[in-house]
Amino acid sequence: MNGMKKIKLSLREAIIVLIVILAILGYGVIGLGLSPQIPVLLAITVTIFWGRFKGLQWEEVNASIKDGIDKGIIPIVIFILIGAMISTWIAAGTIPTLMVIGFKAISAQWFLPTVFLVCSLVGAAVGSCFTVVSTVGIAFFGIGVTMNFAPALVAGAIIAGGIFGDKCSPLSETNNLAAAVVDTDLFDHMKTILWSTLPAAGLSTIAFAVLGSGHNQANMGKINATVAALSSNFNISLLTLIPIVLVFVCAACKMAAIPTMLMNVFVSAGMMFFTIPNLSMRKASTIITGGFVAKTANTEVNLLLSRGGIVSMMPTVALIVLTLSLGGLLVNFGLISAVMTPLAEKLDSHGKLIVAALAACIGINIFVGEQFLSIILPGRSFKQTFNNGGLKSSALGRVLEDGGTVLNYLVPWGVGGVFIANALGVATLQYLPFVFFSLLCPVFSLISGFMGIGLQTTDKVTEKKTTASQTLH
Repeated sequence: MNGMKKIKLSLREAIIVLIVILAILGYGVIGLGLSPQIPVLLAITVTIFWGRFKGLQWEEVNASIKDGIDKGIIPIVIFILIGAMISTWIAAGTIPTLMVIGFKAISAQWFLPTVFLVCSLVGAAVGSCFTVVSTVGIAFFGIGVTMNFAPALVAGAIIAGGIFGDKCSPLSETNNLAAAVVDTDLFDHMKTILWSTLPAAGLSTIAFAVLGSGHNQANMGKINATVAALSSNFNISLLTLIPIVLVFVCAACKMAAIPTMLMNVFVSAGMMFFTIPNLSMRKASTIITGGFVAKTANTEVNLLLSRGGIVSMMPTVALIVLTLSLGGLLVNFGLISAVMTPLAEKLDSHGKLIVAALAACIGINIFVGEQFLSIILPGRSFKQTFNNGGLKSSALGRVLEDGGTVLNYLVPWGVGGVFIANALGVATLQYLPFVFFSLLCPVFSLISGFMGIGLQTTDKVTEKKTTASQTLH
């Protein structure tokens, strides 16, 4: 913000304030098990009064909050539409049909790696982990729970696959953003991130195969009862898969997320009038806004498929607004830059550069909880430092993805973490250990940094080596 008063801030003071905020968030969410909204509200309060103590006016505080929220308007609208998509896909029979097909086609032994790979393919096609989780992810979750897999393990496979697919898609918003921030070609950026994403995906597939190998015998009685309940209460037909086909068509046409979802919601809503007898406009409106309520004789089916609706996204939207507000305060008050700028200036090796940039991305995820800011802020802070250190911008782009994009889904108060916990009904800290892809990507980034694997250097490094060689001779 150009008109904001410059706060005189030392590195030590900035670190102390950030540690206090992290302690509030961590103890509240992890220690006390509170809903994230309450600790975030307290963190906002502490930050605001610290800013006032430093001499900022209320107008500057309000402007900082507004500036933070402005960056999240589009994701907020997307989440609202995803809530509507979930309820209409269930009511139209799309998700129940996917579940029935899955029960008949997928073996229990290979269920987890199959979920990971299928979600990866869908994610690569649509370029959005959120869309994967809220559509085919819900169907897979229902299948896995019925097969007696731990809900957190199934959620881990769905999320890991969705994130990997997102990273392999030219339609991904985070891919395009990271490439833009570091000023590199999108496809060059995507080639560079393969050095960390492919090994992480390979090990994830193996891990899911090992964890699923003990489930050779599924409870067929439970599965048959679930299929019978779905078949007798929902329209199970290939025609109900039209909304999925529509998603892929829109992706092929490179249509933006919001018009794609709007079109999908109304197509699915139209299909409900053919799949639900005597459906009125009032009832259809209730399903879109309040969610679908399953009323079968099977309690587990009712639990799995009573979800969705615009209202169901409101807790997520509320937390996103609060988290973005906190992010706006931290950024505009200078707390983030006070820590990141001196850090970026004192790095003298490729390994240290990678470590510092990863730490910055992870820190932004923890303190701000917003995926885009975890790319933008470290990208701006480290861009010149990477160049001065002899690394091409594409190297920084990969770090922004490995430390920023993929880890946002593992932060309990982060935008991605809150959305997924709400969509699947599994707490972030429960599924976190099983999202192997997100946990492994930073590891391979570190290996790359210290071993030089897949790192592209600039002409400065070549010139230094040539000069050193000529001096020796």
